[in-house]
This record gives sequence, structure tokens and C-alpha cells, in this order.
Amino acid sequence: MEYEVEDPSALVEQLLAAGHLGEEAVVEHRGRKTFRGYAAIRHPADPFDETSGVGRGRRLLFQDVPEGKQGKNRLHLDIHGERGGLDKLLARLEDLGAARVQEVDQGPAGHWWVMRDPEGNEFCVA
Repeated sequence: MEYEVEDPSALVEQLLAAGHLGEEAVVEHRGRKTFRGYAAIRHPADPFDETSGVGRGRRLLFQDVPEGKQGKNRLHLDIHGERGGLDKLLARLEDLGAARVQEVDQGPAGHWWVMRDPEGNEFCVA
């Protein structure tokens, strides 16, 4: 999707220094401190808060929950690439850890792939 991973490290450091956040609420990821159990991505063309790193436009927040997965996800993502760029997009997603599950060809209506992320969640790529 070419979104950017949000970097809340400046905010985390500020909250730690002020005593508003304990070390148990923090994890280090790729050399930066971030909130434990949360990660977000944002569209690079949209505005964001420079102190917190939080996007103020198109944004996806991922949050750990204590319950195990009970069934299908309640959210389904469809990722669309450039016209004629499906093979390149599929290869990029595989490099990131996704796996092809099923090719879907509906003739004139379209052609896409069902893929699975490393945690088993399915999404479609067209």
C-alpha cells in the first residue's frame, strides 16, 4: 500500500521522561521506542503530527487484543496496484511475508489473487 509506519518514538520518550508512561508500556522496534501492543501506518501524502507521528488522514491502527482469533476477520483489505503491475505487486507482498492462496479469474470482470499474511489473515490483491 506504500503507507509509512508511524514513528511515535519522540512522544514515547517525552511521556517516559515526564513519568506519564512506564517502561512496561514500551517496546523497542528497529532501534526506536514505541507503544507496546500498537502499531500504525499512514498515507505519506496526508498530514501528520510531527510530535506524535500520528497521521491525520488515511491511517490504519493495529492493536493487540487479549482474545484469540475466533473466526474470520471482521476487516478485509483489498489492495489494488497499478494497471499492468499485478506481478510486481504480488512479488513485493511475497517479499514482505505474504503467500499466494488462490488465483481468481472472472473473465471480463477481473483477475486477482487471494493472499495470506504471515499471521494467516487473508486479503485480495488486484
